[in-house]
Amino acid sequence: MTSTSILLVDDERPIISMLKMFLELSGFHVVTASDGVEALSIATQHKPDLIVLDVLMPRLDGRETLRRMRQQDDWTPVILLTQVTGTAQRIMALEEGADDYLNKPFDPQELVVRIRAVLRRTQTGKQSLRSTRRLKSRYTVLDRSTRRVYLHGREVSLTPKSVSVLEHFMTHPDEVITREQLLDAVWGWESAVGERVVDTRIVELRKALQDNSANPEFIETVPNVGYRYIAPVEVMI
Repeated sequence: MTSTSILLVDDERPIISMLKMFLELSGFHVVTASDGVEALSIATQHKPDLIVLDVLMPRLDGRETLRRMRQQDDWTPVILLTQVTGTAQRIMALEEGADDYLNKPFDPQELVVRIRAVLRRTQTGKQSLRSTRRLKSRYTVLDRSTRRVYLHGREVSLTPKSVSVLEHFMTHPDEVITREQLLDAVWGWESAVGERVVDTRIVELRKALQDNSANPEFIETVPNVGYRYIAPVEVMI
């Protein structure tokens, strides 16, 4: 059985060495590059299953590398290694075409978890849910660029945070998502809010989507854990 191939791109040799060893011990085949120029060349030759891409690098940084890939219609899944903390900057990174991001410093095991999660929800050669601007789920449409949500073709009124929660759900369909994960993704841990605010936004979403919590079509409660988005999600051209 051929192991999943990962292209690991970072200009710091100690980080490359440590992560390469950890990923190989986790069962992946790892190829490395030290900057974006080298990464683009290797990606063309080796066709990795996923790319782990640092943002701050010489010659060609991670974001520009990612932009060039997407412009060339290369939809290889990409996880950005960033140093941003603000929610707006995180959303910007995802809108540039990343499938996920991981903020430095991080636990290598967390990277493995993210890699496996991204691979589960992406299809080789196709645009992923995380890198497209418009998503459709049954009769609901999310326009990520304008931050608007439509139900049966009519715009529904949602708070900005609820739109972000819905976006996180629709880009992670059928995954169990804890309240802590939603707090981190939508509010950021720098915000002094508690888990109850997540439940409040879920109530708002269910009301807007006309979703019955007892017999849900969209958002399912996972007792003592969090939530799961159960409706199918597709890229809308």
